[in-house]
Amino acid sequence: MFTYTTHGTCSRQITFEVDGQNKIHNVQFIGGCKGNTQGVARLAEGRDLDELEGILKGVQCRNGTSCPDQLASAIAEYKKSCK
Repeated sequence: MFTYTTHGTCSRQITFEVDGQNKIHNVQFIGGCKGNTQGVARLAEGRDLDELEGILKGVQCRNGTSCPDQLASAIAEYKKSCK
């Protein structure tokens, strides 16, 4: 389980798992707008990390970021931690 502390959003943390085929699973946002974060988590389920990062990066809500953008940042941080 990878845990990422968010910046600039209502959600405080994001957790997720990655399988051996680079697919994301069990995305959970701690805090934030429940309907929005549940929707993002369901849409993310089973997607390739690189694809998902590209789709979500740059989505803006407030403070120059958003929960989807923070998930993209979490994915980038995860990938850095695997090197």
